[in-house]
Amino acid sequence: MSTQPNKTLETFPNPHPERDYTIHMEVPEFTCLCPKTGQPDFATILIDFVPDQLCVELKSLKMYMWSFREEGGFHEAMTNRIADDIVAAINPRFLRLTGRWNVRGGIWTNVVVEHRQDGWTPAPKIELP
Repeated sequence: MSTQPNKTLETFPNPHPERDYTIHMEVPEFTCLCPKTGQPDFATILIDFVPDQLCVELKSLKMYMWSFREEGGFHEAMTNRIADDIVAAINPRFLRLTGRWNVRGGIWTNVVVEHRQDGWTPAPKIELP
C-alpha cells in the first residue's frame, strides 16, 4: 500500500455480517482549501456506520483523507463528497458522516450527511436501567 495521498478506499470483508454493529471513526486533522481564498480549512470528520458486507480499511482511509489537502471546496460539498465515496466503496446499511469545521469568519459549521440502504431499519433502542 502506498504512503502517498490517493482517492482509493480499500475494503475488507465484514467479519460479522450477520449482525448490526456500529463502527465509529474520527479524523481530527482533515484539511482542504477554501474555494474563495485558497487558505486552509480544517475539520474533524466523524464517521459512524453499520457495515453490510464490507468495511473500510483504516490506512487507505487516512491516505484518502490526506488527498484533499490541496483541493478547494465548500464545507457542504466536501462533507457530502466524502460520504458519497464511502457509500460507493462499502455500501453500508447506515452511514452518518459529520464534518465539524473549524471557525471561519466567526462562524462554526457542522455538516451532517446520512445514508440508509433501501429496506434497512435499525433495531429498536434498548434502555437499560
